[in-house]
Amino acid sequence: MKTCLLVLFILSTLIGSAGEKSNFANQTIDIGLVVTDIEKSLQFYKEVVGFQEKDGFKVSGKFPKLVGLTDGTELNIHVLRLGDENSSTKLKLMQVAGKKPTRIVKQPYIHSTAGFSYLTLFVNNVEKVISRAKKYGYQPYAQSPQVLPEGLPQDICLLMLKDPDGNFVEIVGPLTKTLQKKQ
Repeated sequence: MKTCLLVLFILSTLIGSAGEKSNFANQTIDIGLVVTDIEKSLQFYKEVVGFQEKDGFKVSGKFPKLVGLTDGTELNIHVLRLGDENSSTKLKLMQVAGKKPTRIVKQPYIHSTAGFSYLTLFVNNVEKVISRAKKYGYQPYAQSPQVLPEGLPQDICLLMLKDPDGNFVEIVGPLTKTLQKKQ
């Protein structure tokens, strides 16, 4: 009898949790990125990668210290989006006035340091990103772009860039005829 009750309890728990609505109010995440030069970073993420800047915001007063964001220093946050929808992914860039970040990324590979190592952005035109990157003085990292390995879609390539602070930005998208000829 106890075994039957235990099985019924486990089944009802599994069925109940499977039918529960997700606790996530949004299906995307916002990423906060502290940078050493806000102007260079804004240029990279807007002009090279293609984010759109939307209304930013400030976090000031006692609040940043109370919640552990800063030592009390005001934050001026630039909000970049991957689209116009409220649910689109947001990259929040900030440079804290008078403060120098202690960790500047100098990683030769994504596995060289622990923590968040790269952003992956899916685009419709990789060549457009390459062209904008070169216009602003950024070169593809290593020998990218490269076609995805065998077993994965062969019309897709990966372009690796580094932002002004050395963070990896992975651009994934279809190959155009020009890129296919270079491969």
